[in-house]
Amino acid sequence: MTKPARQWAAAHAAREGGRQVLIAALQAARQRTLALLTAYEQALGPALRVPFSPQLNPPLWEVGHIGWFQDYWIARNAQRTLGELADPDALRAAGRLPEADALYNSSIVEHSTRWQLPLPDLTATRAYLEASLAETLALLAQTVATPADLYFFRLVLFHEQMHAEAATYMAQALDIALPIALQSLLPELPANMCAATGRQTKVASLKLPGGEWLLGYDQPGFAFDNELSAHPIALPAFAIDSTPVSWERYLPFVTANGYQQARYWSSAGWRWREAAGIDAPRYLRQSGGQWQQRRFGQWQPLPIAAAAVHLSWFEADAWCRWAGRRLPTEGEWECTALAALAAPSTLATPNDASDQCYEWGQLWEWTASRFLPYPAFRAHPYRDYSAPWFDSRYVLRGASQATALEIRHPRYRNYFTPERNDIFSGFRSCTIAG
Repeated sequence: MTKPARQWAAAHAAREGGRQVLIAALQAARQRTLALLTAYEQALGPALRVPFSPQLNPPLWEVGHIGWFQDYWIARNAQRTLGELADPDALRAAGRLPEADALYNSSIVEHSTRWQLPLPDLTATRAYLEASLAETLALLAQTVATPADLYFFRLVLFHEQMHAEAATYMAQALDIALPIALQSLLPELPANMCAATGRQTKVASLKLPGGEWLLGYDQPGFAFDNELSAHPIALPAFAIDSTPVSWERYLPFVTANGYQQARYWSSAGWRWREAAGIDAPRYLRQSGGQWQQRRFGQWQPLPIAAAAVHLSWFEADAWCRWAGRRLPTEGEWECTALAALAAPSTLATPNDASDQCYEWGQLWEWTASRFLPYPAFRAHPYRDYSAPWFDSRYVLRGASQATALEIRHPRYRNYFTPERNDIFSGFRSCTIAG
């Protein structure tokens, strides 16, 4: 069994810990949700109205959905003690808000209709959240602490934390000012990250010998359905960046007119770029000869040594073609992240030993891998979590500045469609063999 690093100790605890761990995490998650809600109310007013966007949800619907999801899988779920073996179609009581399923069930409520729904107002929605959490915590306090008994409590925790991250990148897209503590959950670098020097740094290329790798989650406790069925894969020898691609490395592609040259883009990426009029990374501009980045409604000097962020898969792939490199597979990413912890001496690098680390956790990292089921995949009760999205999205690994500590795990699989540049996403690269 791999001992969890400090960087994902909270994720390990959330997946395997007992009731007190979950009670504290659920309370902290709700505090974050409510703090984000306050920031939205200050910016938008109590109606929380925003224009339609395929990349956003109406904020009032979003927070109501969090309360509904918790009720649906905890208070209204008579089979919750069965864990992942529960029947998702089992009959449920109406609950505290009888019309909630028709308003907040994302499996049946079309995204485009969420702007026209007769939602409860903000005061009623806050009360709904409060009552939902109170009942959840009361039930948790009475629950036997077996993996099956705690399964749905872990699920609703992770669900709320994912929506808090979504609310953070939605705030970025809507120019909503957030307090610093809500902009980033990373005041310091995680324990296994390279130290920041503030100077131009030569990028270490970590060389791995390849071989057989067990891809997927094989530990006790909670796992998402798409992580399970760990299976051996064969990895050829490869060399991968020790850190995500920085603006310092990415911007020469922009200034070399890479966005105007179809030869660097996949056919789908070029069509996206032309249709959307994309000529540079999202949230960037040049002013007075200097690059600036828009963060939560304010233009700021671009930290050139920082990891390049808000990049789509198409942009990551185009940079790799321009640079003569490639995106890593998710197997290569996972193998390096865990090998760097377990046996750092196996990572050969042309630089000195101080560069022998694998820095992750600043942003989600696109991989070359499509989001596909592992062999023998079996959907868990929340069927819409994974199965509907297979083969239409790409896998991202890592975690971002807005990712809750309980979700930061090297085997966690995130996934988005390739045009998404609103999320906190970037990439690292590999050498091309031969």
